[in-house]
Parts: sequence; C-alpha cells; structure tokens
Amino acid sequence: MAGKKPNPVDTHVGSRVRLRRMLLGMSQERLGESMGLTFQQVQKYEKGVNRIGASRLFQISRILDVPVQFFFEEAPHIGSDGSPVRGMAEPNSEAFIIEFLNSREGLELNRAFVKIADAKVRKSVVELVRALSAAGTP
Repeated sequence: MAGKKPNPVDTHVGSRVRLRRMLLGMSQERLGESMGLTFQQVQKYEKGVNRIGASRLFQISRILDVPVQFFFEEAPHIGSDGSPVRGMAEPNSEAFIIEFLNSREGLELNRAFVKIADAKVRKSVVELVRALSAAGTP
C-alpha cells in the first residue's frame, strides 16, 4: 500500500514551524518538551506528515513568538481535488529561495552574512559566491 502524500498546506505550515524554530536556534527536542511532545512528533509536524490542529498551532505560535498567520504566509492555494491552484498569479519562480532559506545551510549562511558589518565585505562575499556559482555551471 502506497503512502498518502501530505497536503501541501500541511507541508507548508510545517516548513514554517521549522524555519522559525531554526531561526531561534531551538532544537526539535526543546520545542517538543515545551509542548509535551517527543521530538519525533515535532519532526512529523514539520514534514507535514501529521497535521497541526488549531489549538496546537496556537500553542506553537506562542512558544515561537510569532502570530498564527506567520505559518500561512505564502501558503499554496488548494483546489477541491487537493492540488495546488495558481489561478492568474505569476509562476512561483522564487520558491527555491524559500526552500534554501528553510535549509540548515541557508539559515547558517544568512546568519553569518548579516553579521558582516562592512558593506564592502558583504559585496565582496556576494561577488565571490556569484563567481563560484558561474565557475560550477556547465
């Protein structure tokens, strides 16, 4: 029996929980403890495998110090068949940026980058990354 795919909204909400938790430097274990759950349950929420109920989402929003709406920002619109609907909107060409920022590497890079006080150094870092990415492109 094939596993059922998580609902895209559940996946999105879970990824936003993960993003905020990681921005705060909080472990899954610590979030779980403050909610009376195991870190495995937090993992399932973050992957969208398990849906987060309204009262639980409210609890998470208080622990992570964000409004509940934070978890729905940029959420996909879902049609009656459960698939994402774009309507007349432009294609989401920047979804990869959100995915990258949700990754551990993206968060670490972002944290380190914003700590660079000198604007010239930041510009040099951007130029270096551009050069490295161009060199790796076939």
